[in-house]
Amino acid sequence: MNKQQLAAKIWESANKMRSKIEANEYKDYILGFIFYKFLSETEIARLRAEDWGDEDLKGLDENDAETVQYVRDLCGYFISYDNLFSTWIASQSDFTIADVRDALSAFERNIDPARKRVFAGIFDTLQTGLSKLGTDEKSRSKAARDLIYLIKDIPMDSRQDYDTLGFIYEYLISNFASNAGKKAGEFYTPSEVSQLMSEIVAWHLAGREEINIYDPTSGSGSLLIHIGQAVARRNGNPNDIKYYAQELKENTYNLTRMNLVMRGILPDNIVTRNGDTLKSDWPWFDTDETKDETYEPLFVDAVVSNPPYSQNWEPPEPGEDIRFEYGIAPKSKADYAFLLHDLYHLRDDGIMTIVLPHGVLFRGGEEGTIRRNLVENHHIQAIIGLPANIFFGTGIPTIVMVLRKHRNDDHVLVVDASKYFAKDGKNNKLRASDIKRIVDAVSENRDVDKFSRLVSIDEIRQNDYNLNIPRYVDSSETAESWDVYSTMFGGIPKQDIDALNKYWNVFPGLRQRLFAEENGHSAKLAVQDVREAVNADSGVSAYIQRYREVFTDYPSYLRGELVGNAVNVSIAAEEETLTNDLLRRLAGIPLVDAYTAYQVLDDSWQKTIANDLETIQSEGHDAVRKVDANMVVKKKGGKDVEVPDGWAGHILPFDLVQEKLLSADLAEIGTYESRLTEISSEIADILENLDEDDKNSTDAVSEDGDSFVATELKKAVKSIGKDPETDFDRALVNAQRLFDEEREVKKNVKNLRSALDEKTRTVIEGLSGEQAADLLAAKWVEPLQRKLEELPQTAVDELIASVNALNDKYSTTYSDVCEQIEQAEAELGNMLDQLTGNEFDMAGIAELKTLLGGK
Repeated sequence: MNKQQLAAKIWESANKMRSKIEANEYKDYILGFIFYKFLSETEIARLRAEDWGDEDLKGLDENDAETVQYVRDLCGYFISYDNLFSTWIASQSDFTIADVRDALSAFERNIDPARKRVFAGIFDTLQTGLSKLGTDEKSRSKAARDLIYLIKDIPMDSRQDYDTLGFIYEYLISNFASNAGKKAGEFYTPSEVSQLMSEIVAWHLAGREEINIYDPTSGSGSLLIHIGQAVARRNGNPNDIKYYAQELKENTYNLTRMNLVMRGILPDNIVTRNGDTLKSDWPWFDTDETKDETYEPLFVDAVVSNPPYSQNWEPPEPGEDIRFEYGIAPKSKADYAFLLHDLYHLRDDGIMTIVLPHGVLFRGGEEGTIRRNLVENHHIQAIIGLPANIFFGTGIPTIVMVLRKHRNDDHVLVVDASKYFAKDGKNNKLRASDIKRIVDAVSENRDVDKFSRLVSIDEIRQNDYNLNIPRYVDSSETAESWDVYSTMFGGIPKQDIDALNKYWNVFPGLRQRLFAEENGHSAKLAVQDVREAVNADSGVSAYIQRYREVFTDYPSYLRGELVGNAVNVSIAAEEETLTNDLLRRLAGIPLVDAYTAYQVLDDSWQKTIANDLETIQSEGHDAVRKVDANMVVKKKGGKDVEVPDGWAGHILPFDLVQEKLLSADLAEIGTYESRLTEISSEIADILENLDEDDKNSTDAVSEDGDSFVATELKKAVKSIGKDPETDFDRALVNAQRLFDEEREVKKNVKNLRSALDEKTRTVIEGLSGEQAADLLAAKWVEPLQRKLEELPQTAVDELIASVNALNDKYSTTYSDVCEQIEQAEAELGNMLDQLTGNEFDMAGIAELKTLLGGK
């Protein structure tokens, strides 16, 4: 299984196993066990790197002080052999919940003092929650046993390029969040929002050598990790990034530490604290006695946060806290308190991104004062309006605000991204192209119609520092207008045709071929079939040909970048390389939206190419030649059990291999399948041509007359014998003959399919290097090339649809409508004349005729 399949399998099982335990609580248990497995296997891996063998590992004993200290120095903690995750798995039915309690207590005792800040208390949430796994020791032991068996296949030796452990951890957090309702906001920022904020921060910090980043409301730590990954992709060395985090809730604070440690971040680069950010600001002193040694003022290169929205807090007196020199946020809404906290901790050249409710843009009172101070001191770089329902558990409209400690620009970029998303169940989700569109606008200060606008501080002053997005960016659809003259007399207004100028500029002469001017005001369609005329136009053909020429060498380029370099290509950096190449090719091509093309690339990359590259790089190039048992879920003893059912390519799909290398076998099966379609059609014809009396006279046809009854048909044909006398008898005999043939053909298809699958397995396992490369290109390159080649025709189709819509809009004039109404009234009047009834009915009909204008 790839990481997506493994994550989905673990989630599905975990969601069933949690039973009545709240998703918000159960996540702490399964994620805690995953972290314990990580620590166990990390200890083993480091000891094996020091030439420890299996027998040496069995000597890991807490009573051996020398060994304990050696392992502490190596790992920062010590886990004895009996408490290793692998020992739990090996013990099988002997494993109990008591083993977990003892192991967690022992871990806490054996943390290296220098690593207390990273590991101390990290399993407290899991330890206290063990009692909720069942009603007694037996049921708790079974639940814990089920959990460790569920997660035992998660690989812990993740590389930066294909972090399977990190992906699964994030996947589980995301899915628990989607099931946790309003509590989800306490621990999770959707990865797409994290990615958006990360790319903006990474753009600003590009080129810096050592970077400190900080999240004062860190939740699970996912937002911090996204920032770190984005910065590392641009700056090179992930060990040059230091992570600061603070979180109020203890269980969520533990998630932060687990997540950071499991991502391979050096312990010296992790500084986390469990506390109230607004009450207990950095610098923080461990104790009054060690105040001098632990004083650490915190100013960082980037602050990112998704604080709780409009939370109550206890504000200090004015002037009491240096963080709030621009004003004190209202007691019932701490949004600006978090923002000012973040801003205070920025270095002079730092940047921050923060998620806030939409109301911070326009609420008055003290918030208005803070907003004015932020604007006048040039702190606000950008305001990004997000789509609704982007966060789990809340439909509150939200924004991302980008701020800087020092900037001289006298404008604010306002972005309305509320209409850029894809539906994902009950929620909305930013796509990769949406994120790129926003990041490009922010990084390049782009003015884009109905999307983004640079707003001067003077204009903001004139609006009394109200930053409500619709005041500055109108993203609403342009209201449809109707031309009075064309509505009355017909014809398409020239101004409506002018609105399609972006097409006429690209296809010279096409406008004149499609439209004939009637007067100075309007024109009429000059062709019978718009699609035929447009597609036949030489300018359109030249445009599509030009596009194709730009992509002529694209397959060979992709093959060289991906197929030829599959083992060594940097998965983390390659998509950006491909993106830059794609955008370069599209730079001179009008009408094709670059972000649509980018989304096509990203879909192929995320859904197929990156996963396959991860598999090849982790398992070697021979993974292409691997075939796995195709596992399906079946009921066994009332339970869902996975059982093998045939074969499946580890990387190469069977149908792709069959299409490319076994086409003759496929064609043979196709011939039989075509015959099955014909048989089905012939049987339907026989049934349709039967007389209704004949249908009703026999049990061989179902009661509704729509199908034959197999057993009764066979009996009827047997009784008819070899010499049918009537047309009805002959029809039944023919039907039975077709059913017999159908059964044989299906049998042949099944046998051929089985033989083809076995042949495919043999072919995959024996692929030559060239064949393997060709098939990878067929899987990765060809679908991407096809989808990109569709884009210019899509642009042409949009023109065709627009012209047809204009023609339809004015094809019926007001005069035509009036004439149709009069005709309908007259016809209705004539029909009313034919009605009879009592005197009251006739009086009502007479009045209706009067209203209709009839006599």
